[in-house]
Amino acid sequence: MAAQETKSSIQVIGRMMSLLEALARDAAPINLKQLASQTRLHPSTAHRILNVMVQYRMVDRVEPGTYRLGMRLLELGTLVRLRINIRQEALPFMQELHRELGETVNLSVRQNDEVVYVERTSSGTQMMRVVQIIGARAPLHITAVGKIFLAADGPEKCVEYSRRTGLPKFTDNTLTDPASLLQETESAREHGYAFDNEEAEKGVSCVGAGIYGDDGRLVAGLSVSAPCERFSKSWAAQVKQTAERISRAIGFRPTPAARADHRTKETA
Repeated sequence: MAAQETKSSIQVIGRMMSLLEALARDAAPINLKQLASQTRLHPSTAHRILNVMVQYRMVDRVEPGTYRLGMRLLELGTLVRLRINIRQEALPFMQELHRELGETVNLSVRQNDEVVYVERTSSGTQMMRVVQIIGARAPLHITAVGKIFLAADGPEKCVEYSRRTGLPKFTDNTLTDPASLLQETESAREHGYAFDNEEAEKGVSCVGAGIYGDDGRLVAGLSVSAPCERFSKSWAAQVKQTAERISRAIGFRPTPAARADHRTKETA
């Protein structure tokens, strides 16, 4: 029974891809009859799958019975392009930082209420579970980079995140109090970096800073993770500086006011 359900699910995915490819071949909207003919699907089957794809914005229904590729595909494609570019540009800087500190350097992006690790450099000797595999995820409130993203959201959205997620506990150090999390994000906004004090994994600490795109938006985060006995908060300056170099490499240019504020903080 399970094997049949798996086969059926794979078959639906295949049919969905056939419909997407058919829509991609024609710049103009296509009607249901044409789509069914091109994909060799029964019209009722094509219609049923298209309805689901419309719900998820993968396909737009221009008018009854006529379809075109949806804007969600553009959004996803833009995200993929942006993340691939960031990985390519960030990796040399990550490798340099790894040589300087000798610890794991991570590149992560935000996806809803989580950070996703998309690149890392390490000596291969670390056994940190949280960032052991590229593609691993972690809630925003338990990671240094996650706090950077929450700081960029502002206080109101940080409070909304706390209510929405309930701030689940991962270790004894996890911030489960909304007021404490808000205080941490305010500090991150002020200093440009944030810490994870054994909040994601016992015995592991982390410092992270934000990477900004050419439009000034926070698009990724750079972090260094290490066992607590080797970790040093003094790494924050190097992590922040490396994140700024990556930001410039992908087109970010701080405003004159931001540059002046940065110089003021450095001399304070």
